[in-house]
Amino acid sequence: MSKLAIYGGEKSVKSDIRDVFKWPIITEEDEQAVLAVLRDGSMSGTDITKQFEKEFSKWIGLDRSLGFSTGTAAIQGAMYGCKVGVGDEIICPTVTYWASCLQAYSLGATVVFANVDKKTLCIDPADIEHRISKRTKAIVVVHYLGHPCDMDAIMAVAKKHGVKVIEDVSHAQGALYKGEMVGTFGDVAAMSLMSGKSFAIGEGGILSTNNVEIYERALAFGHYARYKAEDIQTEELKAYAGLPLGGYKYRMHQMSSAVGRVQLKYYDERCREIRKSMNYFWDLLEGVPGLIPHRVDEKDGNTMGGWYAPKGIYDSKALGGLSVTRFCEAVSAEGVDCSPGANLALHTHSLLQTCDVYGHGKPTRIANADRDVRLLDESLAPSEEIGAMTYSIPWFKKFYPEIIEEYANAYKKVALNYMELLKDDQGNPPQIGGWHFFKHTKKD
Repeated sequence: MSKLAIYGGEKSVKSDIRDVFKWPIITEEDEQAVLAVLRDGSMSGTDITKQFEKEFSKWIGLDRSLGFSTGTAAIQGAMYGCKVGVGDEIICPTVTYWASCLQAYSLGATVVFANVDKKTLCIDPADIEHRISKRTKAIVVVHYLGHPCDMDAIMAVAKKHGVKVIEDVSHAQGALYKGEMVGTFGDVAAMSLMSGKSFAIGEGGILSTNNVEIYERALAFGHYARYKAEDIQTEELKAYAGLPLGGYKYRMHQMSSAVGRVQLKYYDERCREIRKSMNYFWDLLEGVPGLIPHRVDEKDGNTMGGWYAPKGIYDSKALGGLSVTRFCEAVSAEGVDCSPGANLALHTHSLLQTCDVYGHGKPTRIANADRDVRLLDESLAPSEEIGAMTYSIPWFKKFYPEIIEEYANAYKKVALNYMELLKDDQGNPPQIGGWHFFKHTKKD
């Protein structure tokens, strides 16, 4: 192949990328929906949000949905709905965005981390059961980077021990596991719908469930205007109606829910084109040493949804020990925005080790615990290796074969010429990735 661009060769990516990466797709229909809300002055109302919730419930296949201001709030609402409280524990993968679990702090609970599987990058079902204690209330599973978790194995463990399962679907709206929508296996699903996600409505989140009590507890926690005794079935909540139990104001603003209604109409169709494009990219790289696809086998009834924040899995040994950092530098020189790593393992951050957030006089993570769960972190070393074995790939929104081929050729060119890069490889830095490093706007 031709000379690597990092050493003065011609770049692999030369074409005008057109709208291959533009997201979300906003049309006049979205704009008119927002203008209608503005002109009506109903930004803080709930009528349009309730319509969106009803349509979202039908789409995902669950009885009830509740719109939130953010995905972070939706996940906190799901935790409260599952009765996570003072002294309780939740189990969460250590490699994920912080909003999958840190809300437990505000509920007086603590987080027990589990390893992730190095093929799926999702929580390892085999690493959950031994972390369950008498205080475990819920397992938070994250369909990470669009990849469905192994829900059969996870639900078997949860059922055996009588704990709830919260599905964080922020990365995987519309993904399928064995033909069924992710988010429909656990007790409750919650997710972000902010503008960088594959299901993008602006800023917002949503919770969906078949469980009436979980739904009503989440509503009572931060939706005071909709928390009315005559509408509540859960008896213990009736006496407190009118004020938010958590003291939070979590409703979704209606410019987002208006956009959500429009986006939902086209979401599945747009995701099909994304999946076609992403699978074509990986098909072009089949057999290239060192580059392992992070994707599902669709013949099994699985899909990657909108394929949010896609990654590849890197086999350094297959490329003579070349660091993923040097690999990404060379790919970037070919005209691709390629970066190494994924989310850093949360248990390694001082917030989860020593920080006293609320003035308890001891680290918040163990402030209400009956054991030092930080001692369990010693077994999470495998997850600390994820950064050195992952790298970003383009997130194609349109199926333009000629453009996708140029990008695939950049990765292939570097992988096949890896020996040239070994001579000046400085290795990887101590940390690869970030706490919140995904690029959601042009300013990030």
